[in-house]
Amino acid sequence: MKPKQEINDSANNTVNCQPDSVANPQLSTVNCQLKDKLVTPGYCFILAANFLLFFAFYLILPVLPFYLTEVFHTESGAVGLILSAYTVAALCIRPFCGFLLDTFSRKPLYLVAYFIFTGIFVGYMLAGVLTIFIMFRVVHGLAFGMVTVAGNTIVIDITPSSRRGEAIGYYGLMNNMAMSFGPMVGLFMHDYYSFQTIFMCSLISGTIGFIMACLVKTPKKEPVPREPISLDRFILLKGIPAGASLLLLSIPYGMTTTYVAMYAKEIGISLSSGLFFTCMAVGMAVSRMFSGRQVDKGRITELIKWGMYLVCICYFLLAACGTLIGYNLMLTTVLFFLIALLLGVGFGTMFPAFNSLFVNLAPHNKRGTATSTYLTSWDLGIGIGLTAGGYLAQYTSFDMTYLFGACLTVVSAVLFSMKVAPHFHKYKLR
Repeated sequence: MKPKQEINDSANNTVNCQPDSVANPQLSTVNCQLKDKLVTPGYCFILAANFLLFFAFYLILPVLPFYLTEVFHTESGAVGLILSAYTVAALCIRPFCGFLLDTFSRKPLYLVAYFIFTGIFVGYMLAGVLTIFIMFRVVHGLAFGMVTVAGNTIVIDITPSSRRGEAIGYYGLMNNMAMSFGPMVGLFMHDYYSFQTIFMCSLISGTIGFIMACLVKTPKKEPVPREPISLDRFILLKGIPAGASLLLLSIPYGMTTTYVAMYAKEIGISLSSGLFFTCMAVGMAVSRMFSGRQVDKGRITELIKWGMYLVCICYFLLAACGTLIGYNLMLTTVLFFLIALLLGVGFGTMFPAFNSLFVNLAPHNKRGTATSTYLTSWDLGIGIGLTAGGYLAQYTSFDMTYLFGACLTVVSAVLFSMKVAPHFHKYKLR
């Protein structure tokens, strides 16, 4: 007999849904299919809310450096420090998000964080002093850290466990779509419109997203015994090995998102480096369409391994572009953007699998903690990549920086194969 909390894994759990051959097998089969239904109004609403949230985020992301230098006359060295306050704030709050989401009702916390996130765009428009802008930036990061953890957790709550990987995959696809269109639209608007207009568009996007979020119906949170405050209320201890592997993987990812444009310029690739991120987003979008279904078939560790192998190869090739460019400019340019596409496929394959891995290691009343640990590991690695990548490039070169990142992906793959995968199969609850 399974424990009650495992049977009630989610509001729409269908693992134990079997046709009743005695009463009415056809009716029972139909009921099972209905419970397994993924595309529901609530799921569509939260997909829309997630897309609009990230669209508002990515719309202003590429124009904020211009805003700081043109409006506040900030020195270029201080721009990165000011903008990084957002990431640091999000990283600091993530461990506490899981505790709050597992202790209190999740939807109210989600809506409060979403509302604050959207309201900060008004603050950006009204901030007349740099200090006030920095304060708004910190609060924005705190709200973003909470709303992203809460959104991921609610998706798991409102979708059937038998299709959880697919649900997470499509949910993450909204991020990739926003990443594909948001920066491009933001830079286009910067050429023709004022900063106030851009902030207003983000505000409108966030407001519509907030309305969509309000329409999401979530299951009533079952009361659970209050446990004493301990470390595992903030960090999923069983997820630490996986978190270490994910952190090592996200360091070169952080280097890529920040310095790949400078790398392209350094080695002489003349095409817009923005195309690199477009190719990467396309790769992520395509891979998410099939990886989620494979996760639901139980191939979590297999997907992560294949994704890691692909990412390892890509980073070694990326590091080699600095040398190959001297032999053939055209072929190296094609390879450069092909690497972006394949990196997107690799990371897009791993994201839903890693998310499901953390969730499957946690009981249903600690889903928030599991999601928080997953996102904290990823964000921490990106932060390290931002810092380490700059120092390595300063004292060596960008190709050596990406070679270092490629070595980290190898370490991550070895750690996952030898430690994380066996640990997961031993301790997984679902």
